[in-house]
Amino acid sequence: MLTRFTISPIQLSDLPALQKIAKETFIEAFGPDNTQRNMDIYVAEAFNATKMTAELTNPNSRFYFLKKAATVIGYLKLNISDAQTETVEGNSIEIERIYVQGTYHGTGAGQVLMDKALEIATTEGYDFAWLGVWEHNPKAIRFYERNGFSVFGKHTFLMVDDPQQDLLMKRVL
Repeated sequence: MLTRFTISPIQLSDLPALQKIAKETFIEAFGPDNTQRNMDIYVAEAFNATKMTAELTNPNSRFYFLKKAATVIGYLKLNISDAQTETVEGNSIEIERIYVQGTYHGTGAGQVLMDKALEIATTEGYDFAWLGVWEHNPKAIRFYERNGFSVFGKHTFLMVDDPQQDLLMKRVL
């Protein structure tokens, strides 16, 4: 699998490519289940240049592209310390975003990103990795369960004016 895909750190100069893949994969994943208005507003706010520049330059966040040949097909965002989206007790790393274009689902591409996240978490000595996943995304939940994650809580994700529940899942390392 690793020879089919490559992973590389994302630099600030990669911002346009990051915005493109972030918007595409988010819309693909959640567009069918949300209103067009909410998707338009959320994507404009979450993936604009100012917000994503702040995320890319935060020393407690890391981004990685997943590529097939020279084409970006997915990305990974990890957070530590105060960059984490929730206050979680313990020595943890958050997998905030792990997205792959739908045409690459089932090819092992998502697993390559997960393996990278868990390798970093283990190498850097974190006690556990955690993430949030929409409760109405059974495919993603099964993927995380296959990777040793289990539910430890919930939080509300506000999709503009639509409160949605995310399951918080963790894997002890």
